Amino acid sequence: MSDPERRSSMAIRGCDVLVRVTPDDVEVARDRTILVRDGAIEAIVPSGAAATPAVDEVIDASGTLAVPGLINTHTHAPMVLLRGAAEDVTIEDWFNRLIWPMETNLTPALVRLGAQLACAEMLAAGVTTFVDHYFAMDEVADVVVATGIRADLGSAFFGSDGPAGLERSLDFARRRRGDGDGRVTTSLAPHATYTVDDDLLTATAEAARTDGLRIHVHAAESMDQTRASIEQHGITPIEVLARTGVLDAGALIAHGTGITPADLPRLAAVADRVGVATSPKGYLKAAWSTTPIRGLREAGVPVGLATDGAAIHNTLDVWESVRLTALIQKDHEHDPTWLTRHQALHHATVQSAAAIGQAGRLGVLEPGARADLALIDLQAAHLRPIHDHAAMLVHSVRASDVTTTIVDGRVVYRDRRLTTIDLPALLEEVDREVGALLDVSHGTRIQTYDH
Repeated sequence: MSDPERRSSMAIRGCDVLVRVTPDDVEVARDRTILVRDGAIEAIVPSGAAATPAVDEVIDASGTLAVPGLINTHTHAPMVLLRGAAEDVTIEDWFNRLIWPMETNLTPALVRLGAQLACAEMLAAGVTTFVDHYFAMDEVADVVVATGIRADLGSAFFGSDGPAGLERSLDFARRRRGDGDGRVTTSLAPHATYTVDDDLLTATAEAARTDGLRIHVHAAESMDQTRASIEQHGITPIEVLARTGVLDAGALIAHGTGITPADLPRLAAVADRVGVATSPKGYLKAAWSTTPIRGLREAGVPVGLATDGAAIHNTLDVWESVRLTALIQKDHEHDPTWLTRHQALHHATVQSAAAIGQAGRLGVLEPGARADLALIDLQAAHLRPIHDHAAMLVHSVRASDVTTTIVDGRVVYRDRRLTTIDLPALLEEVDREVGALLDVSHGTRIQTYDH
């Protein structure tokens, strides 16, 4: 396995490059060379224009399309170990009869194993950044450093943890931000508006402002959750985040399918500090409505694409989320002209970066941006002919079409082989260790889920 911390200069030669994505159009530059130095894109030039400057490595990328590395804006990476273990049940049973009892079996070693498997899956699919909200996060951070992926990590806590939960989350955020040569960023991670009380959310917002951190929180996950909040507290979950200062401090809101029209002006007022992560497959499985992307767009709030944990989404494949988002929004709005292929691709790249506070740094291929990218093999029957690059990327590309993934100027997936993870050995270990995780014989309600 190679050393993910080794910085190098490289020339990625002969590829087409997705150089611009807007909600209305895309631009692909043909036969380009991407020059990378010190983990950033230095230039994108015609391949035959001049001699390639001296670099440590030249990658022949002919026959591929270079795209910005995908960003999974909300997941629980170690939950890949629960993939397929809780199917065809109500969300109440999913949480309380299956998932939360299973999670009581987690050990730090299993969290590390799940994080390794998750990173292997994401890197092979061209996902270069993920945003995680889970437990035993030092284990996840160690895996991020070792595998070469980029991540924003938050140590989750519940109201039942009291102030000590916030202190643990803050301690983790302070200790681990900047790790992996800057690839690790951190957030505070209160679980949700219905599992963390207002006083603790207020303290979280104050801590975030003091330490220059963002907050990653589940809120308005479904319309049932929003109705329950109104019935019990007289306000929506988004109003809870507003009155506790979480929105003002800067927040990534996971799901938001229960965001109401009345919430939108409140979100618009902090649109420069707030993003929403949508993971459509889970909503289909839970029989929820979907994130109101059209209203959020009108409010100026960036919406990033996500998978949530594989325990509900089954994969960490953001390409699947791109496609489902485009299709579900058409059905939700009863409008075949919305969400367009260009808009969907914009959410997958530019808006996903903005939603996690990384606009201009990630989600684009341009000089000065981090060299996070994936090479798509265009030599596949299901991709040809290419009449429209946006249509191809949104509706035809599969995760298996990724041949090479580069994070921060380092090759972490080359010619469809992981360079920082021994996948056969990892799969052997997963099969050997995962059985005990599924025991729910001791299971009881872990937290109240009021809908």
